[in-house]
Amino acid sequence: MTQTNLESDDVDHFVAQRRRESPDIDAEPMLIFGRINRIAARMAPHMEGLFAGHGLERGEFDVLATLQRSGPPYTLSPTELYTSLMISSGGLTHRLKQLEKAGLIRRVPSPADGRSILVQMTEQGYARTRQAFAEDMGLEMKWLQTLQPDERKALAALLRRLYAAMPVYPGNAPPG
Repeated sequence: MTQTNLESDDVDHFVAQRRRESPDIDAEPMLIFGRINRIAARMAPHMEGLFAGHGLERGEFDVLATLQRSGPPYTLSPTELYTSLMISSGGLTHRLKQLEKAGLIRRVPSPADGRSILVQMTEQGYARTRQAFAEDMGLEMKWLQTLQPDERKALAALLRRLYAAMPVYPGNAPPG
């Protein structure tokens, strides 16, 4: 369902209901976080389908994208990966097994310490990640076309400020 009414939306409706039922509680945060959550929920099935079209699950793409962002030789330790992705080491292990099986990563001995391993993106992994990323950015830019370039820049700045002000939940490492 595409929202066409720019005067009000379902979040405005929910906030009005909350204000009616709990007039003593300021529901203004729902206007922001409600929309952030609903945007993320609307995006999720599109993104899952996009990545599935490249033979990837979202979490697998996140691993590959993290390796790619690290730059040549596209190699990180498992600890660097799961810290950057804010997932458990067990959650990373499953993703790595799937990616290795698909030939998108390989595990290589650490030159600094032969007892530990590093995760390295293969050429096939690099190519697939680049294709998926290009398609992802195309889709997201399509969604952003409703905003003018200066509005996108302002929104990005406001979201950056909000993100920076939010404390990290105990037990989660900051993203890379």
